[in-house]
Parts: sequence; C-alpha cells; structure tokens
Amino acid sequence: MFQIVGKLFFPHCRCAASQDGPKTYEELFAKLDANKDGKVDVSELRAGLAAMGIKSGKGAAQKIISSGDKDEDEGLDFSEFSKYLKEHEKKLKLTFKSLDKNNDGRIDHTEIKQSLADLGLDISKEEAEKILQSIDVDGTMTVDWNEWREHFLFNPATNLQEIIRYWKHSTVLDIGESLAIPDEFTEEEKTSGLWWKQLSAGAMAGAVSRTGTAPLDRMKVFMQVHATKSNKISLSGGFKQMLKEGGVTSLWRGNGINVLKIAPETAIKFMAYEQYKKLLSSEPGKVRTHERFMAGSLAGATAQTAIYPMEVLKTRLTLRKTGQYSGMFDCAKKILKNEGVKAFYKGYIPNILGIIPYAGIDLAIYESLKNLWLSKYAKDTANPGILVLLGCGTISSSCGQVASYPLALIRTRMQAQASIEGSKQMSMSQIAKKILEKEGFFGLYRGILPNFMKVIPAVSISYVVYENMRYSLGIQK
Repeated sequence: MFQIVGKLFFPHCRCAASQDGPKTYEELFAKLDANKDGKVDVSELRAGLAAMGIKSGKGAAQKIISSGDKDEDEGLDFSEFSKYLKEHEKKLKLTFKSLDKNNDGRIDHTEIKQSLADLGLDISKEEAEKILQSIDVDGTMTVDWNEWREHFLFNPATNLQEIIRYWKHSTVLDIGESLAIPDEFTEEEKTSGLWWKQLSAGAMAGAVSRTGTAPLDRMKVFMQVHATKSNKISLSGGFKQMLKEGGVTSLWRGNGINVLKIAPETAIKFMAYEQYKKLLSSEPGKVRTHERFMAGSLAGATAQTAIYPMEVLKTRLTLRKTGQYSGMFDCAKKILKNEGVKAFYKGYIPNILGIIPYAGIDLAIYESLKNLWLSKYAKDTANPGILVLLGCGTISSSCGQVASYPLALIRTRMQAQASIEGSKQMSMSQIAKKILEKEGFFGLYRGILPNFMKVIPAVSISYVVYENMRYSLGIQK
C-alpha cells in the first residue's frame, strides 16, 4: 500500500539546491547549460537532473521546458528559467501552507494523513510516516519549507490534486451514456473558475463524439425497438433499411437533441453532486468512496429527472420516419397533444434503476484496474500514460453498460411504443416478461453490438477534442 501511495502523491524527486549542490538559480542554470549556449533544452535538463541525482517522472523535463518557454524556441534562457522556478516555488508554497494545518511551519504525519483523507484516500499512521521519511532530510519526522521545496522544485506537479488527477476517473470519456458518476473538482479548481472550463471542454468533447458515432447510436436504438428473433435485423440490413428510407442524413436522426441535452444535464449533475456530497459526508470536507458513489448516483438521478423529456424526444426523433416530424418542437407538440404530459416520462423507472448497476460497476472495475496497474507497473512514476487510462476507462464503462443494458433496452421500448403502429402499451415488467418468453435472455441485449462498436471511436474522439479544448481554454499550456 505505501509503495502505491508514495508513488501517487510523492514521486522521488530531490532538488539540486541541497547542501552539496548549487545555491542560486544562476549556479543551477550554469550547471544545467551543458553546451554553454545560454539556454537549457529538454535533453540538457534531463541529463543535468540525472547527473545531480534528481529522479523526475516521465515527461517531467519536457513539461518544465514547455511551461517556461515563452518565446517557443524549445529551450529556457536564464530569464525564463528563473521566472519558471519563482512561479513554481509560489505554487509549492501554497501547497505547503494548505498541508500545514496548524500553521507551525512544519508538516507532520497527521497532516499528511488528513490531507490525503480530504482527497478521498485513507492511509494508516505508519504509511503516512513512511511518506514523510521520503521527504524528511534532517530526520526530525517533520518537513519544513526548505525540505519541501528541495524535494519538489524540479517536479512539474505543483499540488497533490495534480498528481491524483492522473487517475481521476474523468467523464471526458463520453460514450453516449449519461449514468456515470460526475467528475471531481478540487477546491482550487472551484475557486479559480477552472471547473466551468473543464465542464465546457467535456461538453464539447461529448458533442463531437456523439455526432461522430451517431449512426451507430441510431442503429442501436433501431435494433432495440425493432429487432426480434423472427425478423432477424442484422447490422448491415438495418443500415440498408435506414439508407433506403431516408438517405445518408437519416443516419444522424436524433443527434441534435442528443447533443443539446449535454449542457443542462452536465450543469445539473455537477451542482447536485456538490450538494449531495455535503449532505451525505460524515465529516465536513471529507467524502468517503461509498458516500461519493451515493452522491454521484443521486446526482445522476436528479439530472435525469430534470432532462428526461429530452431523452424521450431523442428516442422518438431517432426512430422517426421521413416527414413524421418537422423538428424537435413539432415532435414535442404532437406527443403532448396525442399522449399527454405523462408520455414525456415513459421508461423513467428502468432508466433510474439503471444508474446503480452502471455507476457501481463502472467505478468498481476502474478502481480495480487502476490498483492492479499501480501494484504491478508503477515504478518511477504514477502516470500510466494515455493508453492505459483510456483502456481502463473503456473497459470499466463497457462493463457498466453490460450490467445496465437490459434496463436501457426496456426503457427505449417504453419510450417508443406509442409511436409504433398497433403496439400495445405495456409496463416495464410486462415488456421484460414478453422479451424473455419470446426471445429468451439474449433478447434483452438486442443492439449491443453497435453499442460496443461505438465505444472505442467515442472514447478516442472525446479525448482528442477534450485535450484540444483544454488547450484552447487555457487550462493547460
């Protein structure tokens, strides 16, 4: 356990400005500038840190150069170098002060334990002491500002939240489902306004991702509602029917409202999540894993309740025939006129019930995969790299979908049944019973193939767009 915690929160990185090393920025710069050309590039920084016995994480040198390189000449001159270190020290000082709970100028094991608990990670006293020993130079079992500065000066991460963010289970992985537990935001992100930029970047990533995979999503809904043992609608057969009936553009039916509902759902879920965390936490400012899961599930249910009419409209518009509706407002008007207000909440119960298995299994499998990677492969850094992160997120989300898919199928059929000619209006239990009697257990998984086919492209598109949006909004340089 300690090895994992230590690697996650306190990477082994000693500053060169120790008793035996250079004391000033000038001396540091001179030592790192191997070819004496007046600037330090990535290779010089990496080699210089290694020569001085400083272990930095993978990509740390590149991140330091990128952060300080204002004139974009792929190196730091002395002005850029000193400015970067001064700004970095200010951030480290703020982190040190946030850890120093009793303001005595020193961090002890109880303060480390409390700070990690505030981030949702409970460790023992012994584990906190071992983390402390990895930073403590003078053997006092406390860390003062100089020791903290020396340890982290050449580590580009400036706070604990930045390091834990490697493994934050982020909703950037938009696979078209709305049942995942909301993203976590640190107090710093909330007060600085970064949270809305993160949410905006995530919403844009979701919009592009859903648009890119809309044909597969429409095929999933089409098969959920129309495919049976007798008609045997295949993937290729379904696409041929849709193209014949409405042309290429018909493959994107329902996508407009599917994208439109991202913004209100994200905002409601985020606000509700913050309130539920406060209500459910046993200690102020400290939220345990099970409390976070409960808060996330309740926030998801709240958001779904608020925007559920849009879910019904999305299903109806996705399944519509050419000329049936002129748009989403015409669709809403006709549903209200012919079926009444209740029609906008058809399938609501199976939809809400699906949140628990989806969010629970998604979170549990992600945590298991994360801990497996950390225990087996985390050596010099806790950063697993993008492929591992995307892989863990994809697998956990897919498993969550498998668990909740029968409820999603029943929900879709309940939403659609009034629009199908000659269809009898049935309850959730009646639909489930009918499917099991006529099609067997696997009838509850109609349409899961196109659903799985869209996962990898959806995750990939989401990530690429999210990273570009983060750069555009100034979240990361």
